[in-house]
Amino acid sequence: MTYKPPKIWKWDTANGGQFASINRPIAGSTHKKELPVGKHPMQLYSKGTPNGIKVTVMLEELLASGHTGAEYDAWLIEINDGAQFGSGFVDLNPNSKIPALMDKETGIRIFESGSILLYLAEKFNAFLSKDISERTEALNWLFWLQGSAPYLGGGFGHFYAYAPEKLEYPINRFTMEVKRQLDVLDKNLEKRRFIAGNYYSIADMATAPWYGNLVKGLQYNAGDFLDVGTYKNVNRWADEIYARPAYKRGRMVNRTRGEPSERLAERHNSHDFDTIPKPD
Repeated sequence: MTYKPPKIWKWDTANGGQFASINRPIAGSTHKKELPVGKHPMQLYSKGTPNGIKVTVMLEELLASGHTGAEYDAWLIEINDGAQFGSGFVDLNPNSKIPALMDKETGIRIFESGSILLYLAEKFNAFLSKDISERTEALNWLFWLQGSAPYLGGGFGHFYAYAPEKLEYPINRFTMEVKRQLDVLDKNLEKRRFIAGNYYSIADMATAPWYGNLVKGLQYNAGDFLDVGTYKNVNRWADEIYARPAYKRGRMVNRTRGEPSERLAERHNSHDFDTIPKPD
């Protein structure tokens, strides 16, 4: 049956698939709850989704580079339980999306993952070149990622993996777009070691949790469907990024699913990683 849109759309709370309970057409808090605050300069409130991983990787890379001011507490925000609608979190991010960061040193709140990466890069003068040409190229790709990932996640991922029924048109539409995006990346990485050139930047940290996960079969179980092995340059790049010790640590933080050896629900000290059980 062909769907005919009503004259005025009305919210049906029973419609929306797996995430219907936390998706709504209004903003603001649903309950009073203050955010916890730890001892470190950076207070991160997040979950280990691709957008959350961007920031924990950045913080771990900064610490690995000797920037002690990037020491952080990573508090788990259980988005499936609606924790992002608590009053304290909404004060930090009125958009009610993870990740969100409070810099206690400056008193500045930062929300949206791309904005957090840019803030940290500028504060610590790291992972973003001061050369205007190189800097602009990295920002080109950072904003490319921020604009492209919703087609991968909210578009392809939703209709392929999470929608209550499989619909041919949206799956075909978003599959075509995701494969186009992968081809854009693959052609770019054919000529470059990293996304913005020959240096590792915030553009790589932003992109790897999304498109790296995709080609490595860690996202939506769609590797065969998308024929991801054909994107050889993206795979080569992802292998190099994923081998970085700081990336390995960052992708564990605020993660609550997967093998116990690959997740750390909250991180308040670098020694917390020592508590993670070793793989069998």
